[in-house]
Amino acid sequence: MELPLTDKLTSHHLDALYSYTHFTPSNQPPSHSGDHASKPWVLDPHYFKTVRISPVALLKMVMHARSGGSLEVMGMMQGFVDRSTFVVTDAFRLPVEGTETRVNAQGEADEYLVQYLSGCREESRQENVVGWYHSHPGYGCWLSGIDVETQKLQQLQGPMVAIVVDPDRTVAGGKVDIGAFRTYPENYSPPGVGATGTGGGDKSVPLGKMEDFGAHASKYYALEVEHFKSTLDNKLLDALWNKYWVGTLAGNPLLTNRDFASSQMRDLGGKVREFVGPGVAGDRLSGGSARRAALSGLVSGGGGGSSSSSGHKGKSQELEKIARDVGQVAVKERAGLMAAEVKESIFGGLRERAKMGGCGGVSMSEVVRKEGR
Repeated sequence: MELPLTDKLTSHHLDALYSYTHFTPSNQPPSHSGDHASKPWVLDPHYFKTVRISPVALLKMVMHARSGGSLEVMGMMQGFVDRSTFVVTDAFRLPVEGTETRVNAQGEADEYLVQYLSGCREESRQENVVGWYHSHPGYGCWLSGIDVETQKLQQLQGPMVAIVVDPDRTVAGGKVDIGAFRTYPENYSPPGVGATGTGGGDKSVPLGKMEDFGAHASKYYALEVEHFKSTLDNKLLDALWNKYWVGTLAGNPLLTNRDFASSQMRDLGGKVREFVGPGVAGDRLSGGSARRAALSGLVSGGGGGSSSSSGHKGKSQELEKIARDVGQVAVKERAGLMAAEVKESIFGGLRERAKMGGCGGVSMSEVVRKEGR
């Protein structure tokens, strides 16, 4: 997981975001002023547009999501509202039981939440709860039907945001796969109804999640996610990078992501079988002639009237999406293979020296560290 290495993420102004009382009477945000009582987000469903997340909160959410493995996890976020922006300064996990498809907070989690916030008040931490987060291991950042209902209940309490983290795609992609969402009011019809969320209708969703993904896509919208760092955060992250960069360099993404890559290929195989149909998918005795005929008919556009043409168009778009997903998996595998080859060409001699005892008892990581200097 990496944050962009740029000075734009740090400044003394951003340091003030960690202070709950940094606002003066002249620049108070809606959550601290009289404007908050008017609830402008009720009149404008798109009032909130941005979520700004601190490194501490981001690390806690990603580590919690990774610890859950294939099970969904859930937690809450603390911070404040600055006009149309949610500022998330911290996060904490909830003691909930999740499954591979859903996670719900029960009475035990509510009791823990009250006790945790009371402890924060005793330690002079005045940040309120501004939303909740949960994980989608391997199937992207969007809201399911249960997630939509949970977020609607949260929004009844005031300005709240839902954040989704995909730990598998975070590790596979080398950057945090995260999305922030808010639901629409009950009787609101958004303009240009379609799939929402990060990536929109082109998002790669597993076969078993396709129906749930499309059924509720018009009930919420995505917010832009930004990160900010204080000067202290910047120094701490630099120190961590100087300590652990060797592990990043020595890691092999082909081995780290092999389980996720295998699940993606299995899912793509299921999509292809569903696309061509059971009869065509089982066409092995004829050497795949029926399968080739079906695909060539889609590519050429086929014949028939307007209804047939629209049907072929829909099938063609579905085929293009499957081909795009296959291409994305292939690109990641090729990138991992190229990275392994580059490291082998650069550091292969060091391994030979280590085997022959040329390192004088020094560990391989120490050799790489010295060569890097």
